[in-house]
Formats: sequence, C-alpha cells, structure tokens
Amino acid sequence: MNRIYLDHAATTPMAEQVVNTFVEEINQGYGNASSIHQTGRSARKKLDDARAILAHSIGCRETEITMTSGGTEADNYAIFGTAYARKDVGKHIITTQIEHHAVLHACEQLEKEGFEITYLPVDSSGLISIEYLKKSLREDTILVSVMFANNEVGTIQPIKEIGNLLKDHKAYFHTDAVQAYGSVKIDVQEFHIDMLSVSSHKINGPKGIGFLYQRKDIYLKPLFYGGQQERKKRAGTENVPAVVAFAKAVELKQQNIEDNNSHYRKLKDAFVKQLEKNGVDFKINGTQNEVLTHVVNLSIPKTDVETFLVQLDLVGIDASSGSACTAGSIDPSHVLVAMYGESSPELRNSVRFSFGLNNTKEEAVEAANKISKIILG
Repeated sequence: MNRIYLDHAATTPMAEQVVNTFVEEINQGYGNASSIHQTGRSARKKLDDARAILAHSIGCRETEITMTSGGTEADNYAIFGTAYARKDVGKHIITTQIEHHAVLHACEQLEKEGFEITYLPVDSSGLISIEYLKKSLREDTILVSVMFANNEVGTIQPIKEIGNLLKDHKAYFHTDAVQAYGSVKIDVQEFHIDMLSVSSHKINGPKGIGFLYQRKDIYLKPLFYGGQQERKKRAGTENVPAVVAFAKAVELKQQNIEDNNSHYRKLKDAFVKQLEKNGVDFKINGTQNEVLTHVVNLSIPKTDVETFLVQLDLVGIDASSGSACTAGSIDPSHVLVAMYGESSPELRNSVRFSFGLNNTKEEAVEAANKISKIILG
C-alpha cells in the first residue's frame, strides 16, 4: 500500500537537492567555524554565505540573523530575551490565544515570574482584531507576539497592519513565521517586524535548525552562555552542514513560491471538490481568503477525531488533528477552542490535511475517495 503523506504542516521531507547538500557538507564541511586555520575559515565562509541567503529571503542584514536549533528556540529567545532585557521598562506582553505552544508556554512561564500577559481572542475564522490589539496596548507593553499564519487552520494574520500599528510604539513586534515562511513573501522592513522566527524542517530542509531575525538595534538577553558564536547572541558550535542545507532549501523555496502555491491550490481544490462530489458533509475551519495554500482543516460531523485518524492511518493516509507538538494529547485543540468555544463539536471532529511539493492531484483525489469511503461506508 502506497502511503499518502498529507501532514506537511507538521514536517516536510527533505528535498533531494537539500539531502545532497547536507551529505556533502557532513563529509567535507567538518571544520569548526570559530577556528582560525584554513579548514575553520572554509566552514566560516560557508556559514556566512548561507546566512546571506537567509537574510536576503526576508529583506534584512546578515548580522540580524541568529541561527537556532529551530522554531521553538527562536520563539523562546525572542520572548524570554525581550522580557529579561526590558523588565525595567515594563512587564506587559501581548500575544494571541492561538499561538504555537512554543510561544504560549513561554508566556505562561513569564506569568509565574510576575509578567502580565494579554491573550488576544480570535473570531471564528481565526483572525485577531486590530482594534482589540490597539486597545490592549499600554505604556508598559514591551512585546507583542502574533504568529504570521496559524499552523492548524492556516489563517494568515494582518501582519502588515500590526507592524504599522506598532512602529511608533516602544513594544517590540515578534512574529512566529514558522508555518508561513516559504509560502508567503516576507519583507521585515515593509512589515515593520522587529523579530521573526523560522524553522528549516517546514520547508523541506533538515530538522534541528532555524533562525531568529532580530533587528539590529534590539538587545535580547541570551538564553545560552559559553563561547562567542553568533556575535555573542547564541553560544555553541554552529551546525554548518545543517545551516548550508537550510540555505539550499530556502533558495529552492524562494525561487518557486508562486508556482508552489499554485500547485497547492490545485491539490486543495481537487481534494475538496472530490469530497463534495462524493457527498461528504464537512466544513472548512478558518477563513478561505487569507489562508496558507497548503493547509485545509476540515470539520466532519458525526466523526470522532481520534478514531478517524486511526482509520486514516490504516488506509495509508497521514494526517493530523492539529499541531504535531501535541500529538498523543487527548485535549482539544486550543486553536479551535479559541475560534469556536469550549463546547463546540468542531473540537472533536476536525482534522488537518496539509499538502507538499511531492503530492500529486491523483493522490489528492485518491485520499478524498478513501476518506469518503470511511465516512460514508
């Protein structure tokens, strides 16, 4: 049985060119980028060249990119780094109810340490209100963290409007762009973003590598102590092979954003239309306008998400009930709770399907047919 992988929002397979780059660098790029001999200098050049590619992808300076172990560390560095560096300025932070747990759990920890957190609500499409954000801003607000696009329902937030609102406020603006990066064109200058988190494994790159964009005049208290790597921002020997492979994945994504999104739209349309053709009763969670092209979250009445996911697995379809970081949890999605309320049926009958570059239209149709057979019998 050929499996159909429809969980690319959780992680993506490494692209063939990225794998080749990664393997080549593991074999040849073994030098420590902090060493002054030729082997070390070669590793440093590769690191610098890769950093230039990453910086160009979001319109920032190379010196504003700090390599991390992934999106979680980047989010934590932005949040804890800001809180501890600016606690004398204020202790109020604004975020949303639908953030990834890398943001939410960091904020919950800060609450235990005496910080005050405002969690912005969202409407039934998963969007925050700019007016509500404006009313929530205070003199002692030091950070606003709003994700670029949601990992469960794909809703894209009004990031440019948020940036314009905050550009004259002393609060830093951070966005978790882990799910949006590579699918949405991002310019941190145009959007007035102060900090932005990215992870490689969401864009067909290796796991365990990501970066935080940090505007040049922003100081964050470091999370790690040790050597002077990453301009004293993040101690630890750089993983040069992973960074170089990450940069290759970024190059491939940046060259093909429009074509990729067109491909995803065709897959999503074929998938949804086949379900409709087969007479499956469902609704799409979130907005159908400002949404990631590769994500579709369906609420299917009279189904139980845990049972349904097992049934999907048995017929060879990989899907998810939401964030992969909560896999195995019996708690309902906090994103859907924020959108619909705690007693909503969507909490127990919603499944996320997310498409990737390797998926075909035939697979999308086949998956829809298998799903229809499960539901309709």
